[in-house]
Amino acid sequence: MAQASAPGKCILFGEHAVVYGHPAVAVALDQRISVNIEPSKDWRLDGMRFDAARHPHIKSLLQRLWEGGPPLSIKIQGDIPPASGLGSSAALSVAASAVLRCAKGRKVDGDRWAEGFSSTQPNNVYHGPWTSKSGKQQIQGADSVNTDECAILAHAVEAEAQGGKASPLDSSTCTHGGCIVLLDQVDETLDWLYTRSLNGVKWEVHSVSLNIEEDVWLVVGSTGIHAPTALQVEKLAKLLEKNPERIAEIETIGMISRRGLDSLVKGDMNGVGRAMSENHLILRNLGLSCPELESLIAAAAPTSLGVKLTGAGGGGCMIALTKDPKATSEAIELAGGRTMISKFGSAGLSIEYSKDCPLWKDSE
Repeated sequence: MAQASAPGKCILFGEHAVVYGHPAVAVALDQRISVNIEPSKDWRLDGMRFDAARHPHIKSLLQRLWEGGPPLSIKIQGDIPPASGLGSSAALSVAASAVLRCAKGRKVDGDRWAEGFSSTQPNNVYHGPWTSKSGKQQIQGADSVNTDECAILAHAVEAEAQGGKASPLDSSTCTHGGCIVLLDQVDETLDWLYTRSLNGVKWEVHSVSLNIEEDVWLVVGSTGIHAPTALQVEKLAKLLEKNPERIAEIETIGMISRRGLDSLVKGDMNGVGRAMSENHLILRNLGLSCPELESLIAAAAPTSLGVKLTGAGGGGCMIALTKDPKATSEAIELAGGRTMISKFGSAGLSIEYSKDCPLWKDSE
């Protein structure tokens, strides 16, 4: 059996524009999704018979990592609301890919992988539960997990669920944690992680070492309205197809993202807040907000450095960057929202335990 967890995320600037190759910045949240698996006589999800059609992300991962494997009982827990722009599906995919890799193990050939999704072995590379590279005692099975592979798998699953239009922002942030930046070229002033591409769009994925001296928090306000990402992405694509001149607004989001990133690197949280609010105005003009989001954003604005919707829009959540999380949270709740408070840039993927792994002996 094995269990892993991954954080949710919120986008500070650049959602939707990132699908078209523009910069975007996201940070990991304290809220997490955990996935537990153990052997079972038949396929189960949270104690019920597993219906693959109702759980496309799990189905897709099983096809990639567990095709032909024995049945499992899968349990999912967490405090990230679904379809809310907080990366619940990406966190689920990252955590599930990690526990499946723990359960399957990894074949090795000398000092190289004989299977897997990463050809460059860029980070956190381990060589299977039988050849611990460090020589130190580790969680059994966890040393076969590679963060890059989990990020790639999660991105592939997200793209499949969103009809081929998905950036690696959610998958990378939920895997690595902290602050993740997508750019169209490598920025040597940031920590470059890897290159991702999909349908002719290429992203350079970076992480940012946060140096924030101010005591700032993120307050998430939920409208309670489910807003599937795929529908919002399709809505914007149709708008741009009908009105191609509005691509200029997408390009403006890209410029705001760069300005906000500069402020973030400098530790200028007032500048970060301004960029967030400017980003929201354009998203609203593109028809991606809704009255419920606008109500929560208006309530949070007086006590915040910046406010905006986060994720796909059309419902879901808004975020506020604030020095007074209690006051901001109370204002959002008085306006009808439900709130969560998070520090700025939480930890990424975690293997919580792994026992008697690999479970699928035929994979050795």
